[in-house]
Amino acid sequence: MNDRIWLSSYPEGVPADIDTTAYRSLVALMEESFRKYADRPAYSFMGKDISYARTDSLSQAMAAYLQGLGLAKGDRVAIMMPNVPQYPVAVAAILRAGMVVVNVNPLYTPRELEHQLKDSGAKAIFIIENFASTLEQCIDATPVKHVVLCAMGDQLGLLKGSLVNYVVRNVKKMVPAYSLPQAVRYNEAIARGTRATFRKPETSGDDVAVLQYTGGTTGVSKGAVLLHRNIIANVIQSEVWNQPVMARVPTGEQPTGVCALPLYHIFAFTVGMMLSMRTGGKLILIPNPRDLPAVLKELSQHTIHSFPAVNTLFNGLANHPDFNTVNWKNLKISVGGGTAVQGAVAKLWLEKTGCPICEGYGLSETSPSASCNPTTSTEYTGTIGVPLPSTWMKLLDDDGHEVIEPGQPGEIAIKGPQVMAGYWQRPDETAKVMTADGYFKTGDIGVMDARGYFKIVDRKKDMILVSGFNVYPNEVEDVVTACPGVLECAAVGVPDAKSGEAVKLVIIRKDPSLTEAQVRDFCKANMTGYKQPKLIEFRTELPKTPVGKILRRELRDKKAA
Repeated sequence: MNDRIWLSSYPEGVPADIDTTAYRSLVALMEESFRKYADRPAYSFMGKDISYARTDSLSQAMAAYLQGLGLAKGDRVAIMMPNVPQYPVAVAAILRAGMVVVNVNPLYTPRELEHQLKDSGAKAIFIIENFASTLEQCIDATPVKHVVLCAMGDQLGLLKGSLVNYVVRNVKKMVPAYSLPQAVRYNEAIARGTRATFRKPETSGDDVAVLQYTGGTTGVSKGAVLLHRNIIANVIQSEVWNQPVMARVPTGEQPTGVCALPLYHIFAFTVGMMLSMRTGGKLILIPNPRDLPAVLKELSQHTIHSFPAVNTLFNGLANHPDFNTVNWKNLKISVGGGTAVQGAVAKLWLEKTGCPICEGYGLSETSPSASCNPTTSTEYTGTIGVPLPSTWMKLLDDDGHEVIEPGQPGEIAIKGPQVMAGYWQRPDETAKVMTADGYFKTGDIGVMDARGYFKIVDRKKDMILVSGFNVYPNEVEDVVTACPGVLECAAVGVPDAKSGEAVKLVIIRKDPSLTEAQVRDFCKANMTGYKQPKLIEFRTELPKTPVGKILRRELRDKKAA
């Protein structure tokens, strides 16, 4: 399909294509903003602002520190932290040193962390002390030689920082005991880097910027290779897409966004942090979005213009008694991503804020945004919108041929400058998802209407989507079959009012005395929270094909026995 019928649905002023050569690298984008917006606050965290100029000097010092460790261009450096100001500083430092960011979920178990550090070949890691004990349990099995240890209060100044760290460590007891003798504290690393000389490497759009890990159909997490030019393209695509409503921000008012989604998630990384950097915005960093009273208290201190979030967060906030302590009148755009936004939630959000949720769609492999509803929409459409500028989307049948008839389902395939270079060191996996003409096959089944709007109707792969996070049944099953007393098991997704979907686990026991509590404890030790089963059911047999393949669909359709 060469005629992009969706272009007629674009709001006025949104171009059909973007300039993909606007920046040589993400470093050029960031350094332009450091110069242009030096005096503006770049981040706001726990009541303290950190300026663009300060982010510039801190990240350059940290880049010099990384180079001083003997790390070279192209080396991978992991970041395992919540949304704290050290995160964007670490990202800028790693990229400025010509290295590759490896985003890590801070809630990973030692098993999950070990796999990602080994697979990426990360030689260094930035980690917040709250999760240091997880690293301690697996570091010897990984290539990591250098640890930069961060604390919640590192960038809050001596008095406030010390108080925050005391509360986190001693009152809330959020830092389990650990021993990482090779670790260097964040502020010490900055001090050493300040005394060192930073040597700026040559970085181009074809260099790798980020390894963004995503589940695999085999259950093994794979790194989507995102080049500098992939993320630059997605930042500019998002900027021009938001322009019709962001243009309404009064002159002289700094665009302000909420970063409540975790920065290790590509949605927050690109559409939160990098887009805010490009537009000279202020980003409000929310370290724990589950603490709704704290989120609302923080937001009540600011004028907010943009709010990317997942359905669960929109729902939780809109139903919270403190919701109206925040002034939502300046909100220009609410982007829903990660998972389907529910109609009832969209309706409530619009009623309470006057700002409709524009649902978008994307994947780690597409940096992430591929499509979105026009930001000028006045109501919830129940679709994933239309492809972004410079993006092509089509539907494929099981034989790989394009589905032409409007309303006919097919697998969504995406082509555009934001599509990844492939999976890290897995050419076989890359070949499975890329077509000969450069489209990425998503595994999602969709339909397209006559106006070019796409809607997801099913999933080709057995992936489960929990609050915007991918859970792969194979991984859950691999972990649980290692639990003593389990003969075999199957994991499926079931509808869940709060998280969209939840994991249901059906188990055949080898040991009749095996209890649900034992299974839950085992899952907790080996899988991060969102992957753990919400429902556990014991049966005597699993439905299978004649060749012995478990029929997951049948388990999904069957009501719990």
